[in-house]
Amino acid sequence: MEPCDDQFLEFHPIHGTNVRLNPSGTQATRVESFANGVCFSKEPLKPGEIFLIEIEDKELGWCGHLRMGLTARDPMSLEVVPEYSIPDLTDLGDSWVFAITRNHNKVLEEEEAPALEDGQAGGRRLGRGEAEDEARVPQEDEGRGNNTKPKTFFTDTHLYIENFRIPRDKLVGRSRPGRYSHILDDLYKSNTLPPTARRSRIGVLYVPRSQHLADMHIVINGEDMGASAKGIPTLQPLYAVVDVFAATKCVRIVQVEYGFSSLQTLCRKAIQKHIVHRMAIDWLELPEALKHYCKYE
Repeated sequence: MEPCDDQFLEFHPIHGTNVRLNPSGTQATRVESFANGVCFSKEPLKPGEIFLIEIEDKELGWCGHLRMGLTARDPMSLEVVPEYSIPDLTDLGDSWVFAITRNHNKVLEEEEAPALEDGQAGGRRLGRGEAEDEARVPQEDEGRGNNTKPKTFFTDTHLYIENFRIPRDKLVGRSRPGRYSHILDDLYKSNTLPPTARRSRIGVLYVPRSQHLADMHIVINGEDMGASAKGIPTLQPLYAVVDVFAATKCVRIVQVEYGFSSLQTLCRKAIQKHIVHRMAIDWLELPEALKHYCKYE
């Protein structure tokens, strides 16, 4: 299953006081300090639709990195955008946000999960431990119907999360063309680099589990990190949350095509199939615009 009717994703005009958006609304830069960098998607996400961003710039001297998640709060309803996504926004309720690390929190299984306190809405979490390590092992296909999981990371064209599939070509970060770009690209593909390294791509989406509940998944460079929050109510629209926090300085939205590939995308795939690495694109007799498109996805 794929989300239908691709929409052009943008950041919401309501955002933290230290954020500046570019004219297209697809790039968010924190212009000062380390906080007040909370951003939202302009429109609610559809089930299985990923809000994918790439880290474009970092700022040394700060501790902490990008934070990402979902909120059921319409940004227009906020009197003031919280200074921090954690804990300010999450303390308001109906928001599920996590600091992006590879050792992220995992969700306890139903039989292990403690009872929620009154007023809590989903988002059960588990700290680093055995259950987290086990969760990195591919899950059983129970409940997935006839859905087929990818055979290998490098050869499959889509990432499969429950009954949804997402084109993998946009999910993985890429270095800027240079002498060692082909080596760095392999590090992004194998998820060897830190998850918040410059040009890493991180996305958030939700997948329905029952009539009015869903699980939130975070994807880092094409790898599904598993359900970070379970039992999220879907009675209200869910917006993506991106906190351009501390060492993360600038992020941009990466548009994902779920339906038929555009002619540009088909041309790029054909070109990349016949070259050793992206530096070779400069030697081809192609329009500069097409070369740029092939090198800077």
